[in-house]
Amino acid sequence: MSTVLETEEHQALRAAVAALGKRYGRDYMTSVVRDGSHPRELWAEAAKLGYLGVNLPEEYGGGGSGMAELSIVLEELGAAGSPLLMMVVSPAICGTVIARFGTDTQKRQWLPGLADGSLTMAFGITEPDAGSNSHRITTTARKDGEDWLLTGRKVFVSGVDIADATLVVGRTEDAGSGRLKPCLFIVPRDAPGFGRSQIDMELQAPEKQFELVLDDVRLPADALVGDEDAGLLQLFAGLNPERIMTAAFGIGMGRYALARAVEYAKTRQVWKEPIGSHQAIAHPLAQAHIELELARLMMQKAARLYDEGDDIGAGEAANMAKYAAGEACVKAVDQAVHTLGGNGLTREYGLASLITAARVARIAPVSREMILNYVSHQSLGLPKSY
Repeated sequence: MSTVLETEEHQALRAAVAALGKRYGRDYMTSVVRDGSHPRELWAEAAKLGYLGVNLPEEYGGGGSGMAELSIVLEELGAAGSPLLMMVVSPAICGTVIARFGTDTQKRQWLPGLADGSLTMAFGITEPDAGSNSHRITTTARKDGEDWLLTGRKVFVSGVDIADATLVVGRTEDAGSGRLKPCLFIVPRDAPGFGRSQIDMELQAPEKQFELVLDDVRLPADALVGDEDAGLLQLFAGLNPERIMTAAFGIGMGRYALARAVEYAKTRQVWKEPIGSHQAIAHPLAQAHIELELARLMMQKAARLYDEGDDIGAGEAANMAKYAAGEACVKAVDQAVHTLGGNGLTREYGLASLITAARVARIAPVSREMILNYVSHQSLGLPKSY
């Protein structure tokens, strides 16, 4: 893929991460899934090389860069067939929120570990009955002396089994109006009343999905991240990086699938010429390449706006990037499998499992329909239907 619009530093980072990803590759990730383990070796090496915390402040052991750099890391690992989904959660969402809004104590406690990979944090927002409507979140926190008591349920929380804590989105009561407002709490994995159960997923991935039950989980006052009255701002400060990184995840996956299909189309010969010489094979692959490139451009725009502090502009671009990357990823994977025919469904070529995985880019962390709602309301000024 062309990188002429990127700085020399970004090109160098991209090449270095691509080399790391190539050393591990798709076989490594499929073996991790098959063994029911986690990609600890890749996570540790990426951390040692400074890739995991590239977006976190230098004073806390990070690289002092931003989402532009972190998205390059995830995209290139994905393009090599070995993406790290927890990068979306731990450094991108949780690390960003704590770096921007956490207390000095929270920053000292969490950011160095998130940067060097020794600590991992999960993120819990989705609820069984709330779905895409964050206004219906029922996980609530109430004061009990100096402490907080957190009660509720969360679903589809990635990596809770390996996370040292989970950043949980709850709601607290506004003293003046009595209305509930969003707040974020750091919940340690061993907190009494904090239960988890694994969700049985058809999706094959090293990162497991969990349902959380919080039964009057007692948290100290300093478990609250940032200002109690700025919960919505803090929440969206984490959701924009989540969308940017999900776009990187989808683009990387799409690039991996497309590369395998192109390689196959160049060498697979049924008649006189390789099948890639036939336009019915070549044109859909070319179209997939174009759509992945377009999605990457929007992702780069979103990352730049976010890194420049334009949260509103980044919100629109991040949603668009996530939408475009999800669509491009699904189409690229589908066309790659189709290009290989029966071979595309074999374990040897490692593409069939991506059919399910690619759908994630369309569904999570927000559905494409909710993104279309966002764009129609926020960008076009059309009235809401809900």
